[in-house]
Amino acid sequence: MTLTATSFDWVRQLVHRESAIVLQPGKEYLVEARLLPMAQQLGCAGVSELVESVRSHPDPAKTRRIVEALTTNETSWFRDGDPFTAFTGTVLPQLLAARRPDERLQIWSAACSSGQEAYTIAMLLSDALPNAATRVSITATDLSRQMVERTRAGRFSQLEVNRGLPASMLVRHFTRAGNEWEISPTLRRMVTASECNLAAPLPRLGPFDVVYLRNVLIYFDLPTKQQILTRVRQIMRPDGWLFLGAAETTLGVDDNWERVVLGRGSAYRPRKGA
Repeated sequence: MTLTATSFDWVRQLVHRESAIVLQPGKEYLVEARLLPMAQQLGCAGVSELVESVRSHPDPAKTRRIVEALTTNETSWFRDGDPFTAFTGTVLPQLLAARRPDERLQIWSAACSSGQEAYTIAMLLSDALPNAATRVSITATDLSRQMVERTRAGRFSQLEVNRGLPASMLVRHFTRAGNEWEISPTLRRMVTASECNLAAPLPRLGPFDVVYLRNVLIYFDLPTKQQILTRVRQIMRPDGWLFLGAAETTLGVDDNWERVVLGRGSAYRPRKGA
């Protein structure tokens, strides 16, 4: 059974209501692909039957699964490269010079997916700072409960570690765990993972020195982007740094940020007085 227009519209409204993510017309194929495994698992003939079942008999657990299935969890180690080069080459030295030796650096990996970004940062800090485990705190958040649990576990398949992770870092920071690779307990203790809906008022977080909010804003409408950037700015330190995805910008969205060119990429800082 193909996805009906009525079923697609219901899913689109549900996802927007719960996560503020916008599913434009033409994304029917995405809904079909993401929800088909769930439909098959529950014995439904197709995605439309699954949707109609949840519409007729509301079930919070199934509703949550539908929303989580439609959030994008694409990630890899050292994704896009430049934000991490800029972090170790420019941002980290400046922050260390501006902070007391006993002052803990706080970093937020928002929309962390299964944790590769947060653990990439942890590995870089571990290699750069002898006292990283006590000097740095990394907060990793995601809308998906399943992704948060995976981040906490710190276990990755062979396919996942093959996506961008240098062999030297695999050897240095991971151990074999059956068919998977497990990140070291020291790095896992540096990362605290929790659920967070960026489109809703943020829980008590921060204040952050660095925020990685990459490849997330592209899924929201303009008012939601503005709300998110305002909330993020409110929990950042005045001299903090914000990294967005290569296709994202604060320009024309929120003028309370200053763009700073860092090598081949860029980052953003709160404007003074904002």
